[in-house]
Amino acid sequence: MTEYLFSYGTLQKEKVQQELFGRILKGSGDILRGFKTSVVEITDESFLSKNEQKFQHTAIVSKDKNDLIRGTVFEITPDDLVLADKYEPRNYKRIAVVLESGKKAWIYSAAGDR
Repeated sequence: MTEYLFSYGTLQKEKVQQELFGRILKGSGDILRGFKTSVVEITDESFLSKNEQKFQHTAIVSKDKNDLIRGTVFEITPDDLVLADKYEPRNYKRIAVVLESGKKAWIYSAAGDR
């Protein structure tokens, strides 16, 4: 079964994909409307130990219908999704969205920030 994961941050990096999934993911550009990004401080030491930046962007729901986030939607497996869940900082949660392409995808957002 194919899952879709929309990334607007670190999961777009080929180095991260190779280390996490053991391969470069197949993806294409897409847009998430009705959201915008906000900067959050990451305190999860296991995430920071992967040489990731302390300040990351997170997706938050916007009241402005013109707001959007550009990113990449990746085709992944359910097992890949479990790996992505383990990779993301502890205060991030996975939520379902519908992208401009019509694909139903998962995104990660800092808990309490949507």
